[in-house]
Amino acid sequence: MNAKPYTICDIMAYTHTIGSRIWRFNGLKTLLAKASPARSGDELAGVAAESEEERMAARMALADVPLKHFLEEAVISYESDEVTRLIFDTHDAGAFSEIGHLTVGDFRNWLLSHATDTETLTRIAPAITPEMAAAVSKLMRNQDLILVAQKCRVVTRFRNTIGLPGQMSVRLQPNHPTDDAKGIAASMLDGLLYGCGDAVIGINPASDSLSAVITLLDMLDKFRERYEVPTQSCVLTHVTTTIQAIEQGAPVDLVFQSIAGTEKANASFGVNLTLLKEAHEAGLSLSRGTVGNNVMYFETGQGSALSADAHHGVDQQTCEARAYAVARAFSPLLVNTVVGFIGPEYLYDGKQITRAGLEDHFCGKLLGLPMGCDICYTNHAEADQDDMDTLLTLLAVAGVNFIMGVPGADDIMLNYQSTSFHDALYVRSVLGLKRAPEFEAWLEKMGITSQDGNLSERLLPGAARLLESA
Repeated sequence: MNAKPYTICDIMAYTHTIGSRIWRFNGLKTLLAKASPARSGDELAGVAAESEEERMAARMALADVPLKHFLEEAVISYESDEVTRLIFDTHDAGAFSEIGHLTVGDFRNWLLSHATDTETLTRIAPAITPEMAAAVSKLMRNQDLILVAQKCRVVTRFRNTIGLPGQMSVRLQPNHPTDDAKGIAASMLDGLLYGCGDAVIGINPASDSLSAVITLLDMLDKFRERYEVPTQSCVLTHVTTTIQAIEQGAPVDLVFQSIAGTEKANASFGVNLTLLKEAHEAGLSLSRGTVGNNVMYFETGQGSALSADAHHGVDQQTCEARAYAVARAFSPLLVNTVVGFIGPEYLYDGKQITRAGLEDHFCGKLLGLPMGCDICYTNHAEADQDDMDTLLTLLAVAGVNFIMGVPGADDIMLNYQSTSFHDALYVRSVLGLKRAPEFEAWLEKMGITSQDGNLSERLLPGAARLLESA
């Protein structure tokens, strides 16, 4: 790691000639934005390429930029942004020596090479900055993003093991618009009987009051203990509420927080790096994990910085990648890009949502994060469930660590469309994907699944006991 901050150089100009026209891009920030695939959020921000010719010229210019230059020019100033300081101050110069001679275009070819394997990608992850990851993703086709992400393996542990080869986990999301205990329990049991819940049983509470959060935490923990479920629970409340719950002795497994890629955007969420460190330490202090101590759960989404007017002129995908630097600092169990949740102002249609989901998963995995994806859209976007089927399949092939499991794919509290318990069964069937091994063994013990991991065709005693508790 570096003992002192980098000296940041002045903004450089980048050029590329097409025919008789010379295209000029002032600074990495502009170059990265103009090289991005088309999306409504960048157009809204006024940073997108104005033509396909300009976009291609930017990509050609970007391909020639040395990776080492990303350590000399910041897209958001070092002095004014703590996320930038985190990125530069924690960069692993030793690991970077393996790739520091490459340009962005060379880096793409190196990543796609058969010689660059999982072990290599794990070794160099601390050397890659978010801007490097975002830059190389802009030169890649969808299949390239899938191929490289599939080679990246990030394994995390709390009460079970997530991210092993051939494995995909599911967050069971039993939300209810009034936090009704019976409604939550019904959705939770439904999900478990479909073999979902090994990533986390996570509730988005309708109320953010401390007492309501503690009530939900107690309910989840009593259920988990009664049936000895080898998974983790989480109530996705603000980190300050979770810290208060911990101080009051509540059974907190995972500490949740939405994060973004700039200091100003995180401030709009009511957090900073110091607060996140306090929350991380509070979660660790409980020592509730049995097979590991990854206690943080982060959610992100392209467009969050722009929606808070906190993007500093940086394109939304590069801002998203910077959020992964924040997550990486706290060794999370789960990182989830809620890809289509913010709306069509930022990702207009199914094509843009699909591309963004693949980009986010690729960049997160390249940076060494346990990436999942809420494969989703809002009802006013130009997208439908067929688009989600496509993205689900592509991400499963790419080795996504986890997806969402929502009753009927329709979240009745957050009012958006996601993936269902049945969708998880589909990708397990077509790709032969397993659950977390500890959870898989529990499902078989309970009679929910058979030895081959498929759902049992008749209700066995353990499953019957679960239903009796409803």
